[in-house]
Amino acid sequence: MSELVTAAMVVIGDEILSGRTKDRNIGHLADMLTAVGIDLKEVRIVSDDEAAIVEAVNALRARNTYVFTTGGIGPTHDDITADSIARAFARPCNYDDRAYSLLEKHYASRDIEFSDARKRMARMPEGAEHIDNPISIAPGFRVENVYVMAGVPAIFQAMLDNVIPTLKTGAKLISETVPSSLPEGAIGGPLGEIQAAHPETIIGSYPKYQDGSFWTEIVVRSRSKAALEEAIVAIRSMLEDIPPRQVAKG
Repeated sequence: MSELVTAAMVVIGDEILSGRTKDRNIGHLADMLTAVGIDLKEVRIVSDDEAAIVEAVNALRARNTYVFTTGGIGPTHDDITADSIARAFARPCNYDDRAYSLLEKHYASRDIEFSDARKRMARMPEGAEHIDNPISIAPGFRVENVYVMAGVPAIFQAMLDNVIPTLKTGAKLISETVPSSLPEGAIGGPLGEIQAAHPETIIGSYPKYQDGSFWTEIVVRSRSKAALEEAIVAIRSMLEDIPPRQVAKG
């Protein structure tokens, strides 16, 4: 079986935690990683606090193949991600010559002042590699297995498109859904037994409601087609064997 490749995400910003800004990047990253066989294991949302960012990044990079951060690399005083990542890796945070030149030319071409605030976007940890930003020029950056990107969804997505082809990927999960008219209360116990008997699968049940009707979708995921099919057979057999009286109990 292919090596398991894992990832975590750190979403940075007081505006996310306060509710002023609704995150749109977590789902996109999850979709993109799942498509290439990388398991997103954990997401943390942290405030614009250097110690919190450092703690989260160091904890997650130690136990995952990759860590992705979003937010906090803009021009304002509370954009402290570059400094925080530098501290996490015990590196100085300085103006990057290439980033500085890119931004200087960009603002000159638009006849906009290259102010001290805008210059902040050229700062990154020493030795960091650029992540190209085709939308607003200011690059993200990578330090070892940590990828630092913008929080604006369109820019994040554009940066991620440049990152994904460079990543080591694993075997992709395949999935199959079994619909059931039975409530979760009736199938929870037997599903747990099936999960224990089929450790190469991930089994989840999801209650659904639409137009006055209730049902449950049982989703089986696996990297092995044979393991998935064996679990599906067991689930279908379980659904057929549950006595009707259990259905009414919910």
